[in-house]
Amino acid sequence: MTDLADLDAVELCRGYRRNEYSPVEVMEAVLARTEARRDLNAFVSLQPEAAMEGARAAEALQQTGGDLPPLHGLPYSVKDLTFTRGVTTTMGSRISADFVPEEDAVAVARARAFGAILFGKTTTPEFGHKIHTSAPLFGRTMNPHSPDVTPGGSSGGAAVALAAGMGPIALGTDGGGSVRIPSACCGTVGLKPTLGTVPNLQAGDLFSSNVHVAPMARNVADTRLFFDVIRGFDRRDPFGQAQMPTPRRCDSLKGLRIAWLPQAGNPVDHEIAALTTEAVDRFAGEGAEIEEITLDFAALEPHFMVVLEALLAGRVGAALESRRDDLDPTLVIHVENGRKHSALDLAAAGAARTRAFQQVQEVLARFDVIASPTLSAPPLPHSQDPHGPVAINGVPAGRVRATWYPYTFATNMTGHPSISIPCGWDTSGLPVGFHMTVAWYQEDFLMDAAALAEDVFAFDLAARR
Repeated sequence: MTDLADLDAVELCRGYRRNEYSPVEVMEAVLARTEARRDLNAFVSLQPEAAMEGARAAEALQQTGGDLPPLHGLPYSVKDLTFTRGVTTTMGSRISADFVPEEDAVAVARARAFGAILFGKTTTPEFGHKIHTSAPLFGRTMNPHSPDVTPGGSSGGAAVALAAGMGPIALGTDGGGSVRIPSACCGTVGLKPTLGTVPNLQAGDLFSSNVHVAPMARNVADTRLFFDVIRGFDRRDPFGQAQMPTPRRCDSLKGLRIAWLPQAGNPVDHEIAALTTEAVDRFAGEGAEIEEITLDFAALEPHFMVVLEALLAGRVGAALESRRDDLDPTLVIHVENGRKHSALDLAAAGAARTRAFQQVQEVLARFDVIASPTLSAPPLPHSQDPHGPVAINGVPAGRVRATWYPYTFATNMTGHPSISIPCGWDTSGLPVGFHMTVAWYQEDFLMDAAALAEDVFAFDLAARR
């Protein structure tokens, strides 16, 4: 018999409406699973009392026989970078360990209003700064598929929780791949929407922001269910001023025009290359039109680092002198680098971002989807230096960001919506992610195509749980 904690969000919602499942029993199962998997260290904090109170209220509403909200009774977690009213939001840092927001982030408020029940805050590296999910505040988060490798970052706790059955949906953030990287490492799904489609009012400079609030789940249908509730423009977000355009849909892989990007100026692990090429071949077998393209996203890395490090310096720099010993040493390096970047560096980064946007637009004028691996190599060992070179096929291949995930940070620079879905397992038993990007505001088309691909790939996460 399937444990209630392993049920997907769409199935739970359907069952609630038929009165087949109890929100109280589901929440109890999720909390029990979370307690049983404390070894994974996926949560900074849990809110069991409030969660059970919310579940009892959901059950009472369900018994009235009236209409239920879209996320009725669904347990969900929030990455601990995102504001949650009345619930500590640490940013993964000792320097903000006692911060309690007075207001919810927009996505959290929408999830709450439409019936989802917050039960915990998931782990993140300090201020989301690195590829591993570890921090002095809480220690190391473990990959549920192997103790030897990272679950990725910075929404690592969220992906681990999903993969281990600790909640069917999760809210993450993505500033360079932070929902897609851990999704690829853990075998889950992460959607980075178009910039501004899910408002993110926490950024100090919204005009140059590249951080997206993003839904995560174990499959595309659950990701879409969550996204449909948290999406929608907001007058306070400069990228959220227009109404959503009429959605374009994708009802078949036949005739789908795919630009295949096997490399982005970086080397790729042989097994990753083989598995993702096999995935593209399956698209072709379903009638998709495939053409290989070239884009040097790796060359964007110095400009991406200027944006990232300037942001971190602005956010954390004031604490550097008084609380340096409380900070992760890898974060200190970023902040010190950020202090050295000049206005000319920022201008050059903005120009590079513009060029990259135009290049992606040119490709998407001819194709429906840009497809690639999510990562160029399997999940990295915990010992990987976030500032050092990564080895690909046993050979040092360049700095981690330019080499391991140029596919993901590039679309943070351009703002295009992207999704990572699992497409298979490597010979070490680790999941492999497949990355898809479409035109601005075309999330419905993207998720249609991803759902079709999901059926073709037939990836089974539950079998490895």
